[in-house]
Amino acid sequence: MGIVAHVDAGKTTLTERILFYTGALHKIGEVHEGAAHMDWMAEERQHGITITAAVTRAPWREHLLQIIDTPGHVDFTIEVERAMRVLDGLVLVLDGVRGVEPQTETVWRQRGHFKLPTLFFINKMDRPGADFAQAMAAIGERLGVQPIAVTLPLPERNAVIDLIRQELLEFHGEQGEEVVRAPCPQALWSEAAGLRESLLLAAAEVDDTLAEPVLAGEPVAPAALLKALRRGVLNGDLFPCFGGSALRNLGVQPLLDAVVDLLPAPTDRPAMTAQRFEAAAADSPQPATESITIGGDGPLAALVFKVQLWDGRRHCFTRVYRNRVRPGDSVAFIGADGQVVKEHVARIFDIDAGKKTKLDEAGPGQIVLLAGLRHAATGDTLCDPEHVFSLERIETRTPVLSLAIEPTSSAEEEKLLEALDKVAQEDPTLKVEEDPETGQRLLRGMGELHLQIVIERLEREFHLRVRSGRPSVALRESIGVEISVEDCYQRPASPDGKHPEVKASIGLTLTPGERGSGVQILDEPQVHPAGNELSEEQRRALREGLQLSLSSGPLQGAPVEDVAIRVHRVDLFGQASTPEALGAAAARALRKGLSAAAPVVLHPLMRVDLVVPEDNLGHVLGDLQARHAVIRATVLSDGGGEREARVQCAVALESLLGYATELRSLTQGRGQFSMQFERFDAI
Repeated sequence: MGIVAHVDAGKTTLTERILFYTGALHKIGEVHEGAAHMDWMAEERQHGITITAAVTRAPWREHLLQIIDTPGHVDFTIEVERAMRVLDGLVLVLDGVRGVEPQTETVWRQRGHFKLPTLFFINKMDRPGADFAQAMAAIGERLGVQPIAVTLPLPERNAVIDLIRQELLEFHGEQGEEVVRAPCPQALWSEAAGLRESLLLAAAEVDDTLAEPVLAGEPVAPAALLKALRRGVLNGDLFPCFGGSALRNLGVQPLLDAVVDLLPAPTDRPAMTAQRFEAAAADSPQPATESITIGGDGPLAALVFKVQLWDGRRHCFTRVYRNRVRPGDSVAFIGADGQVVKEHVARIFDIDAGKKTKLDEAGPGQIVLLAGLRHAATGDTLCDPEHVFSLERIETRTPVLSLAIEPTSSAEEEKLLEALDKVAQEDPTLKVEEDPETGQRLLRGMGELHLQIVIERLEREFHLRVRSGRPSVALRESIGVEISVEDCYQRPASPDGKHPEVKASIGLTLTPGERGSGVQILDEPQVHPAGNELSEEQRRALREGLQLSLSSGPLQGAPVEDVAIRVHRVDLFGQASTPEALGAAAARALRKGLSAAAPVVLHPLMRVDLVVPEDNLGHVLGDLQARHAVIRATVLSDGGGEREARVQCAVALESLLGYATELRSLTQGRGQFSMQFERFDAI
């Protein structure tokens, strides 16, 4: 199971309580004290946020839960994405005051891609302004599903009402570890009766056997109700909702019970489809499909979902789906380049946040750490070398921000390159490139915090101090008008006759596309003289010539996007129209067309969500307008005892460099914002 949420909703605090109540930890570590068990990296404790997805395990009611605590900050969204790829179910945590926040919507979309059964935990119900009903309404409105309340929090009594068993659960002891159950008093039940009715109707919708007793008002046994809820959760039709406060030790144990009762065991998850590669010929493998079920019979199937340096050595976080892995086993996988690679597993470890324990083997459903794999990367499927296939790979995002970096001493150049290569292997959203114009080394990532953490790690882990320049943003180019162009490429024969004449002519039509539409190439041209046809080699060279010109636009040398290219005419000149000539003619024609079609520079546009005190709203809006922001919505609400304003807007990324500091200044440190990439657009 995974625990996901918007930044600062209380994921890690909830995980600490889960570990304490299950006996996996004997002392609760608090995030605000820098002592959380799951925030084991030095940078996490220093910044008070989760940066890397941490894996741990906890026993509860004769079941073993493997838990992944994920980051909430949008800069580390790849950690959430690749964790979800191997999860069976989710607990999505919400702030009881703020309800559904921007990153909540992001993780909800990620959850939808993997169709993960989900429980909601509405946290911080002890804070002034927290509203359970309002948070549930926000789930329905912003996430498009109807949550079903299972526990109703009563923070003033340090209790929750269990709507399934109609009991009052009070939490006693120094850490809320003693749960006292009693029938719910009638005075309290009156406010919960409506929620109980909604729960029964939702259960009756997924289980026909409950419809008659529910409509007749007859009692429904808790076991029958749980069975119906489980079916609804596994089918993705029901989303049970729990209330409490992790920091105040309120309502966590009922959530743990629900994880066992309602979320899927590994064997409950649907089968996955894998692409199998059977070498019909060694140079052209033919794909076929294969169904993979967790725990099913068949050769090894395991997925590497994360690579991490541990004690200076490379380790692969891996989920085993089928068969078993043991130290010394040979495994094979298809790399990103399509080639089959064979390696040996040296050691296997169980993981508990920042600690690892040696294992003799790993079986279906387990998440383990494999050492000894030098080439396996995020998204690779480990298989039996005699039976190679590939599960769906993990999607990675394109970096949007770059930072020029260099070592403080030229003698450390090689050491820096080696360290950057290791860090980039861990994080697929991190790229290291060289600017061809300036010769600077660029570190590209998902945001300022992302790049800052990498630089801090270089200093702490690799003892490298680096100098960094002002961040620069990734740009794209496009065109403003439709245009048709023709160009002829001709190279005369050499005097010695060694190089014959090459010649070809290409006609293109370029059309601006909608923002985010990418590049479309239609190459079904009229070929002259009539009766001629392009060979496959000529057609491939033509497309490669177009791709070459698309990689560098006429204004800033940035990649070209959002343009439709139609090759409407090709003139061939017999033997002179070689594939090389066609590729060169296509590249020249496209460069000519891009320069003449009113080219525009596209800047990364970010969706920004801010929460600021109402008193500071005027100054914040004024500052946003100075940054040419497009304000989309402003909503006032009560938050934690003071009026808050939530602002949603779109701003160019360049205007947001250093904005965190500026916002703190404008709001006396009380404002916060999150941003995520929306699209490239002209500004």
